[in-house]
Amino acid sequence: MSSTANGKNGTWRNWGGNVSARPAREVTPASVDELAAAVRRAAEDGLRVKAVGSGHSFTSIAATDGVLIRPQLLTGIRGIDRDAMTVTVEAGTPLKRLNVALAREGLSLTNMGDIMEQTVSGATSTGTHGTGRDSGSIAAQIKGLELVTADGSVLTCSEKENPEVFAAARIGLGALGVVTAITFAVEPLFLLTAREEPMPFDRVLAEFEELWTENEHFEFYWFPHTGNTNTKRNNRSAGPEKPVPQLQSWFEDEFLSNGVFQVANWVGRAVPATIPAIAQISSKALSARTYTDVPYKVFTSPRRVRFVEMEYAVPRAAVVETLRELRTMVERSGLKVSFPVEVRTAPADDITLSTASGRDSAYIAVHMFRGTPYQRYFTAAERIFTAHEGRPHWGKVHTRDAEYFSRVYPRFAEFTALRDRLDPDRRFQNDYVRRVLGA
Repeated sequence: MSSTANGKNGTWRNWGGNVSARPAREVTPASVDELAAAVRRAAEDGLRVKAVGSGHSFTSIAATDGVLIRPQLLTGIRGIDRDAMTVTVEAGTPLKRLNVALAREGLSLTNMGDIMEQTVSGATSTGTHGTGRDSGSIAAQIKGLELVTADGSVLTCSEKENPEVFAAARIGLGALGVVTAITFAVEPLFLLTAREEPMPFDRVLAEFEELWTENEHFEFYWFPHTGNTNTKRNNRSAGPEKPVPQLQSWFEDEFLSNGVFQVANWVGRAVPATIPAIAQISSKALSARTYTDVPYKVFTSPRRVRFVEMEYAVPRAAVVETLRELRTMVERSGLKVSFPVEVRTAPADDITLSTASGRDSAYIAVHMFRGTPYQRYFTAAERIFTAHEGRPHWGKVHTRDAEYFSRVYPRFAEFTALRDRLDPDRRFQNDYVRRVLGA
């Protein structure tokens, strides 16, 4: 088991650059036993413990001044059960590696988020999701979990084994233990046809229910300061496979969506007055396209332009009204917003602290280019989201606390009671967990 420093002077930083921490020590266990020993040693030394994946959260959910667990040696597939149609994977496995390995086996997850750089445990513990009419978050596809609890013991849970832990730990915020392995439901590899096309913002709002109903996966990006959106509809296909040609993919997904967009944001950060004009150009840069490919190549895309993000889940029935209020706020505020607003959906699920727990949800994500002041924009957006009983993504910027969550999550007390039982000494607590769950 190795213990290493990360960054300058032992400082850990997240991907967005807005969170940093200086842990007392970092531990990179090579086995579950080594991880359990690290938790027990931390208890002996009176130190808190947090695990961190790829650092893609914009909150301080993984920050600690105690022991930082790095799971990069806990990777790979433990086993595939083709009768049960499940795969069990080590917690530190990046989603990208999992998807490639599953495709080689002729298998796939049902749904995914729009990037795959996160570890499976980091993605699920924070409630990472994609968009889907009938299929939910990555955590909703979990069939079993293994985690090291505060006393260093290894606990397994599923619908049949420790079901009360399973109900909560699929999105556990790192507050119930350190996840060491996850069993996902999988299905035979299938094809998706993606249809991407520009569409006026007002038309998307007017036809939102129809667009949602008619497509398995619908999402869109609205460019503030414009009346324009880019829409994306993903539906299962009998084939044939017809991916985006390599040169076209490089030009649109790398050169335009990352390279040119990066430069545009540099200009906008230096001269904010140029942002509305840049937004008009950016919103019209990509033309319509249709392609068919394996799921992870359709669901995900490269994101190389760094940003800071806030995302809230509102009741799906309230999404159109919420977006209209957001547009009005941007128009009246004088804010200059260079990043598009992303809108996705998810069906209700039964995970205790899932943002879709018990209700069909729509997600509205607002972003700001890294290094650009974002507080005024995010504060105004958050005021709109919370007026609709929005639930913030656990891994994205927000200011809500336990008192608020106790009102918008009907099963909030169920989670905190379980935490009291599994971690009475708050071994897995940090400032963020204390704020969102209470002391």
